[in-house]
Amino acid sequence: MRSLLRRVAPAVVAGLLLTGCATGAVRGQATPPDGGPVDVPADEFPVTGAGDEPIDQFARNALADLVVFWTDAYPEHFGEEFTPLRGGYFSVDSEGLDESAYPETGIGCQGSWTAPEDVAGNAFYDPACDVIAYDRALLQELSDDYGRFLVPVVMAHEFGHAMQGRFGFAESGRSILDETQADCLAGAWTRWVADGQATHVSLREPELDDVVRGYLLLRDDVGSDPDNVEAHGSYFDRVSAFYDGFERGLDTCRDAFGEDRLFTAAEFTPYDLDQGNAAFDDIVDWVGTTLQAFWGEVFPAAFGGEFDEPEVAGFTGRAPGCDGLDGRDLGYCAEDGTVYIDEADLAVPAYDEIGDFALATAMALPYALAVRDQAGLSVDDGEAIRSAVCLTGWYQAQWYDGEFADVVGAEISPGDLDEAVQFLLRYGVEEDVFPGTDASGFELVGAFRNGFLDGGEACGIGG
Repeated sequence: MRSLLRRVAPAVVAGLLLTGCATGAVRGQATPPDGGPVDVPADEFPVTGAGDEPIDQFARNALADLVVFWTDAYPEHFGEEFTPLRGGYFSVDSEGLDESAYPETGIGCQGSWTAPEDVAGNAFYDPACDVIAYDRALLQELSDDYGRFLVPVVMAHEFGHAMQGRFGFAESGRSILDETQADCLAGAWTRWVADGQATHVSLREPELDDVVRGYLLLRDDVGSDPDNVEAHGSYFDRVSAFYDGFERGLDTCRDAFGEDRLFTAAEFTPYDLDQGNAAFDDIVDWVGTTLQAFWGEVFPAAFGGEFDEPEVAGFTGRAPGCDGLDGRDLGYCAEDGTVYIDEADLAVPAYDEIGDFALATAMALPYALAVRDQAGLSVDDGEAIRSAVCLTGWYQAQWYDGEFADVVGAEISPGDLDEAVQFLLRYGVEEDVFPGTDASGFELVGAFRNGFLDGGEACGIGG
């Protein structure tokens, strides 16, 4: 059984924990081509145990569109006809359970029986019965806390497991491969919805930010074993898989989830003190040193000429007198060649609320603008911001690869990349960080991911 949340997983369950290329603007269409989304009548798409609540109707609508999507996509990308789920769909209300709504076999089928109460706080696919079941109270909670479209994504993830039940789960048996591949499949379907192809659900562009934020709840705990039988991946791993599907499509979901796939999830080591969070002053020193080392090597190869290291300075209250930095919490001042960060309003809160690599990200972003300035590139438009975010991903990939161990005697810790993603979603969209930029959090995270995975070429400066 592929389960949404580990907290309800019995011994036979392998948890699904929805928990724990250049990226351009994704505008999509707000509605299907022929008008607004329309509800699927309950008698045309039965969900056993479903009530009259809007959340059940929303889940039903998503499932109906998933059937349409996979009916067309499965033959094209997997070479066989799509077969509907033979066991159907089940809804449970954990806050008002009505056991009479279910057959004697409960949730599932003879030989793979799940008591309705055991669905509480969960959603899962059971390959033995070819069944998807969910707790609508959970879906309502996710919708309330992380936006309505996280519910269809949950359904799409579970449907992805149903497709794996047809074309095959990971030969290695690694849960993390199965779970992130299902995230990828959900991303491909989400793009189909964003492009206005769905009939029963629609997607507004800002909702993509909410979906990515929701994955933070659905990631594995930081420091978890990626080879655990219920492993689902780090925040970065799961979001990255979703982007693979959204940006690159089903062929990537099919082909890019072999044993050589990169996963950033890792267990803590004895050297990861304080859950991997370095002291504030240490991370400031390490990041300043490693940025200089990184760009001192990369800049001559990419642009020719030596790199002039900018100053990095903190301030409190008002940025120094510099055109373009009025009212900003972060920025690069070309007039004096200095990277400025507001300590009180940005650096300290980001460090305290998110972690040390949120601060590392805050420092690396304007530093990348300094690099662009020296290369004769723009520093104050949308292209510059996306490039800076991408370059920050490239720089942090060097941390991940251990390239700075000899420079500062420190290496990246589990969860650090997750903190970078959180910073972009929390602060990157703020006007006092990147004013006048039309990039969404979803686009910023995509740019960071591309830089991390594909290097400088993805950022428009050459590798």
